[in-house]
Amino acid sequence: MKQRRVLVVTQHYWPENFRINDLVEGFTADGIAVDVLCGLPNYPKGEWYPGYRYTGPRYEERPAPRAGVPPVRVWRAGEIPRRGNSGPMIFLNYVSWPLFALFSLGRVKGPYDAVFCYNTSPVLMALPALVYGRLHHVPVTTYVLDLWPENLYSVLPVKSRLWQGVARRVSDWYYRRAGRLIAMSGSLQKRLLERTGKPEGDVAVIPQYCEDFYAVPQPDAGLAAQYAGGFNLVFTGNFSPAQSLDTVLRALALARKEAGGQTLRLLLVGDGMSRASLKALAEELGLVQSGAAVFCGSVPPEQVPRYTTLADALVVSLNASEDLGLTVPAKLASYMAAAKPILASMDGEGRAAVEQAGCGLASAACDVRGLAGNMLSLCRLTADERAALGQKAFACYQSRYRRAELLRQLEDFLLPPTTPTEE
Repeated sequence: MKQRRVLVVTQHYWPENFRINDLVEGFTADGIAVDVLCGLPNYPKGEWYPGYRYTGPRYEERPAPRAGVPPVRVWRAGEIPRRGNSGPMIFLNYVSWPLFALFSLGRVKGPYDAVFCYNTSPVLMALPALVYGRLHHVPVTTYVLDLWPENLYSVLPVKSRLWQGVARRVSDWYYRRAGRLIAMSGSLQKRLLERTGKPEGDVAVIPQYCEDFYAVPQPDAGLAAQYAGGFNLVFTGNFSPAQSLDTVLRALALARKEAGGQTLRLLLVGDGMSRASLKALAEELGLVQSGAAVFCGSVPPEQVPRYTTLADALVVSLNASEDLGLTVPAKLASYMAAAKPILASMDGEGRAAVEQAGCGLASAACDVRGLAGNMLSLCRLTADERAALGQKAFACYQSRYRRAELLRQLEDFLLPPTTPTEE
């Protein structure tokens, strides 16, 4: 049987920490040969990673996870780094990579059975995938992780109705041109069907899975000793306006004023464009000085369980937006795998997932008082009651977000048995 081959197009790839890294490893472990067209690593700070600069390296090979499988060939296209994470620099980063990537298509060596676009922001990222698919008659599948243009407004304050209309038409053009789409929830699938007019069979619902290592506790005696004597709330991931972490900080400050709230401590594990403003807010609220809010910095994904293991509860939040509520945040799966109670501050699919699983307490997006109340309520539960919530979270992870099953669904949709090999 001829080996199947896939071209993955994504601006962000190893050594940046995105789930596409694990997806590629999963494909190759299952015997699929994978090439990747991506950018030069500079996310989230906009600074080149060690060993990289604008001039390259423009080609690398990443060893496959098992013997007998060829290495992943990686072609890197230039981009303007998002240095400083200001609005203009993010915009330049958004538009530069897809344009520069077009000039790299000639270096990519096919043939391929499918082109897979792992489409985080911006939607423009799909351009080289669509062009390659059209030129070489290869089906293109786009995994829609950030719905555009709605997600754009959570990062850049676009107020002009004219430019909003242009952004909507451009986004819909990209979604329509992809052969098939993958949505992370039924709500997002419905929205994409309405906007593209595609038949239902061309828009699959496949949630983002959780890597297996999130389900393995990593007790760390040093961290446990450092953060002993408090009720540890842990947030992990990207700091951006979409996460509405200012709501979490304000809720923490409010809850600590109530009886029993003085033990609450928030550990923020990650980084992103909102770090500076969040730290300034935490200092203004007196949370940094009191040790109630701790900015722990970024860690490799494999080390995140060191923090979730010591957590008394895990925090997930999103801004108040109907469109952000269309999907279940990817971190929710990893939180459930950690078997800890979840504090959710969000609307839509994510909040519904927590409530249906019965694995924690949920409040509306940006509801500071509601979140503060839930912090106190969770803190006042007994250890056994919190452990029971954690077990419900883990059960939900096992039934909905296991890597092996969702990876199989993705591969079957991307490479159905009837897909011919293009020569």
